This record gives sequence, C-alpha cells and structure tokens, in this order.
Amino acid sequence: MNSLKVVVLSGRTLRQGVGKEAGKTSERYKTSVSICEMNPEDIAALSIKSGDNVKVKTAYGNVVLKSASSNQLNKRGMIFIPYGPYANRLFSSDTKGSGMPTFKGVPATVEPAVDEPIKEFEELIAELR
Repeated sequence: MNSLKVVVLSGRTLRQGVGKEAGKTSERYKTSVSICEMNPEDIAALSIKSGDNVKVKTAYGNVVLKSASSNQLNKRGMIFIPYGPYANRLFSSDTKGSGMPTFKGVPATVEPAVDEPIKEFEELIAELR
C-alpha cells in the first residue's frame, strides 16, 4: 500500500468557525473539521485525487478524513487538520502541565482510504467509551 511519512499540524480555520456557528452537530461543521489539507505533490504521490479519503495514523490513533489540496502547504511532508473531534484522535491528551496538548509537529503516516468512510461524531465518541 502506498503511504507517506508526514508531520501533522492542527489549528483553527475560518471555515471551521463558520461551521461552528451553524452548530457543532451540523453537516457544515463536520465537513469543515473532517479534512486533511495536503501539498498537491503529496496527493499525487499517493496516486489519489483531492477529495479522496485518506487514513492518517499517529502513535496515538488513526482517523479517516477527506483529502484537500492546499497551496498553503508549500512544503511536502506536512499535513494540516483543523481542531476538532477528528484531529483529537491523532494527538496525545498529555498536556505536560500546560493545560493544552501538543497539536503541532506530530509524526504520522497518511495513506489512501478511498473505500473507507469518514466516521460520524457519534461513532468517534462511542469508541472512546
């Protein structure tokens, strides 16, 4: 299977903020936080196209997301995932006393997951129980 070693970055986005105004259970919010922004060359290296599902794996967990080509990621090997329930699956909950987990610079792999669905929020929460 084709996969890439990457570094995960996470943060807030304008699209996410607009989605949050519609409500955290809205489809608009879900689609705003269930994406994996990638350098266009990395998408091509996985032999997929923007919009195809990908699986991102870290030492802390894995999640299926929709790939999104981003010219803002001008360096290959970096991906961006908006803060939210999907990103939370990929980061440690250990805050090292700061009160905030590390949401940037986490090593990961990303691979095609064209036939795997993106889970609903309820499924993600149920898996934590």
